[in-house]
Amino acid sequence: MSAPDPRAELVSLLPRLRRFAFGLTGDAHVADDLVQAGCLKAIERWHQWQPGTSLASWMFRILQTTWLDEYRSRQRQQTEADSEALEAIAGEDGRRVVEARSDARVVRRVIAELPEEQRVVLMMITVDGLSYKEAAEALGVPMGTVMSRLARARARLADAIGGEGS
Repeated sequence: MSAPDPRAELVSLLPRLRRFAFGLTGDAHVADDLVQAGCLKAIERWHQWQPGTSLASWMFRILQTTWLDEYRSRQRQQTEADSEALEAIAGEDGRRVVEARSDARVVRRVIAELPEEQRVVLMMITVDGLSYKEAAEALGVPMGTVMSRLARARARLADAIGGEGS
């Protein structure tokens, strides 16, 4: 019996990778682009993956680092016009009223505002269903760090949901 083909495993991971990417980006089109870029990087660096290790963890790590690299690049390229547009959006009272009526919108907003490391852990564990250990391995951090980041993210969500209804 031959060993399973890791390329087939990569294909089977695509839905999980897309969910994770959507959690990072908050936009389906950007998430698709991120998954595509991550898969391309994985294929280019296929020789770096070690058989017998978790392909999923390796891919999550590639997506996360790709997203962080792109995020940092966008931050450096941000123009003054972008800042003005963001200020105009933030000042719209009607938008806040509408968002406050929907817990789902509140949760999405709070998740988007979480620090990157908290959002990544929250997505890995609550959306993709990774264990604390799997998330820690994928991120290359101690399991206690994963637990701490997740607890802080959940606390911010609970505060936001409780505070929006008041």
